[in-house]
Formats: sequence, C-alpha cells, structure tokens
Amino acid sequence: MYQVTDELKKNGFSINLISKIIERNNFSKKFNTAEYFCIYLTSEELNITVENEKYYIPAGNAAYIGPQKNVEFESITGKETYVIAFSKEFFDNTSKDSIYLNSSIFFNYGSHIFISPYFGTIEYNKIILVERLKKFSETGNRNIYLAAAHNAIESLILDAHLNIDYKNSNPKEQHLEYVSLVNRFTVILQRDYKTEKKVSYYASELRVSTRKLTEMTEFVYGKSAKQMIIEKVAFECEKAIKFSKNTLSEIAFNLGFKDEGNFSNFVKKHNGKKPSDMREFAV
Repeated sequence: MYQVTDELKKNGFSINLISKIIERNNFSKKFNTAEYFCIYLTSEELNITVENEKYYIPAGNAAYIGPQKNVEFESITGKETYVIAFSKEFFDNTSKDSIYLNSSIFFNYGSHIFISPYFGTIEYNKIILVERLKKFSETGNRNIYLAAAHNAIESLILDAHLNIDYKNSNPKEQHLEYVSLVNRFTVILQRDYKTEKKVSYYASELRVSTRKLTEMTEFVYGKSAKQMIIEKVAFECEKAIKFSKNTLSEIAFNLGFKDEGNFSNFVKKHNGKKPSDMREFAV
C-alpha cells in the first residue's frame, strides 16, 4: 500500500500527479484510500478498478472516491492526472462541510465512484490548482495555505453537486441512517478524542447502544467503533510526536493520558515504536 506522504499526515491534504504516486509506490498501481477522500482530475482518460468493479473515466471529468476503497489503475498515461487527497478532519469544519462530505458524491450506494464533468484543462490544473497552492505554501502562512486548499476542494465538490440526479435518486434508507450516524460519530470523535476514549461515551452521545454503534461503523468503514477510536488517537499521537515541539510529557497531557508512561505504552502498542524513537527519526 502506498505510504501516505508527510504533507498528507501533517496537513490532512495533498495534491499529486498519479504518476508520481505510482512511482513512490514502487510502481505498483494498487492503493487503498484509507481514511482519506480522493478527487481525481482527469485531463486524460483513465481506466480504474474500485472494489473489484471497473470504471472508465473520460478525459475532462473528475472522479470522487470515498474512504476505505481498494483502487487499482488499469491503464494510465497518468502524467497529467492529478489526485487530491484529504482527511475528514481537514475539510469538515462546519455543518455545511459535513453535508458536502456525507452526500452521495462520496457515499454513492449505486457505485463505488462518482464521476462528474470537470472543465479544467492541463494548464488550468497546473496554474489554478498546483501553482496557486504552491504560492500560498511559499508565503509561510500555514493557515492561509490550508484555507486556499480547502477552498479549492470545496469548489470541486460544489461542481459535482450540480450533477447529482436528486429527482431520481433512491438511496437505501438503512444505508443513509448508518452513514449519517457514523459521520456524526466521527465528528464527535474529532471533538472529544482527547478526553473520551471509550465506545460507551460516543454511543451515549448518539443515543444508541455500543453494539449498534459498532454494527454501523463495521458496515460503513469495515472496522469496530473501538478500532476507529484507537486509530484516531494513535494518528494524533504520531502527528504530535513528529511535528509538535512540545515535550513528550506535554503531548501526553494534551492528548488526555494520565501520565507519560501510559502514553508511551499506548504509542508502542498501536504505532509499533516508542515515542522517543518516533521523534528521533522525525524530519
């Protein structure tokens, strides 16, 4: 599986050529979207397999793929096809953002992929997306850079909404209920993971049983609610260790651990390394 770039880990956002991603993946064309949302901007035609189903994406279209999807590129000249990857935590800042993410664009029950006409050209991608974001990055103002990235993604998602067939859509009600509740769970998890690490707390907040919550998360993401909590905390631990200038004791306290010893044991168990070793090799 492709190793997530430091930029994606640190900022929750990245934009890359597919050809570069394949190169970094030891030229393997198989990936998993993990917890990330992906948008492919195809200035050239693209053949892709998602969850064992084949799709053809004509040039000039954008393809939207949600989290936890197995993806394989079957044929690609790929030099001018960009993929934007971003996390829920990066994009989902308001109730409006949540509506965009939880729509059939990324959770399309009739298909593993949503394809929408995209009117950008190769030059547009380079100038408006890549070069523009690069200039924001070079300002040194991280907040401005991330705001520009968020704006670029929002524009693409809004364009996709123009092509949803609302009149003829007939989603399965149970699917909608499960996705809606699980996305509420992830929002609350993002808010409270530092202080609350038990499934029972989140089940109580959502007014369902712990068993029901786990049933729903397994349906939507293929993993238990407990596993999602652990992965969220482990991810935030690793990010803080590698990119924060705080001491390990300060990081442990900020992430809700009783002491540095408990923090170290958790990190070693779920991240595979001691915090001191992870920090030693951080760049």
